[in-house]
Amino acid sequence: SCCNRMAERFKTCSFPSFPTGKRLQEWISVILCFSLICFNFYNLLFYLRLEHTPSIIVGIFAGVITADFLSGLFHWGADTWGSAFIRPFREHHIDPTAITRHDFIETNGDNCFMTLVPLANMAYKFVSFSPEALYETCPWECYVFALIIFITMTNQIHKWSHTYFGLPRWVIFLQDWHIILPRKHHRIHHVSPHETYFCITTGWLNYPLEKIGFWRCLENIIQGLTGEKPRADDMKWAQKIK
Repeated sequence: SCCNRMAERFKTCSFPSFPTGKRLQEWISVILCFSLICFNFYNLLFYLRLEHTPSIIVGIFAGVITADFLSGLFHWGADTWGSAFIRPFREHHIDPTAITRHDFIETNGDNCFMTLVPLANMAYKFVSFSPEALYETCPWECYVFALIIFITMTNQIHKWSHTYFGLPRWVIFLQDWHIILPRKHHRIHHVSPHETYFCITTGWLNYPLEKIGFWRCLENIIQGLTGEKPRADDMKWAQKIK
């Protein structure tokens, strides 16, 4: 019958699936994060004053440096210790270009989620603090805002450092002037045994931290306290993924 044929057609139709679970969390995080960034940026511009200029420049620079260091600390910890927690990082060493096949939401969802609380806290200050208090704390908020922006964009910057075709010119310009992590610079980290140049936001701290042996010092301390060797199971992960 006609009704039966329609029912059969309905069963065979494919409908777009709605994002669920992790994907939904990533979408919500990205939307909320960039909405709060826009709101906070507008308010920061409103409270900027010319006399703040030197301290704002210092604050922004310090925010970028802090973000670069935190990216290195997290990356070093994930690359060097643990097992299940660091699976994506170990797999990244086997297939560095896999990250380039992630879309914008997948690439940035987790970092956007991490910055939601400080962004919301900043927005709360803008709607509840007095104008006088906001004028005074503006340089500090510029530091926090720069820190948040560069933490938010770290995975995207890292993805660009592995992308060799089709990058926008403005991204290549930022890489060439080392404002964000350059591609050639990051290749140093991907030389086995992946024990140096962990900072992946701007990479500014990689050379000085390597010169003072910062990561090796941390590894020696942890090995002395726990007996665990850094990157001891790298070969097992390589064989497991193959």
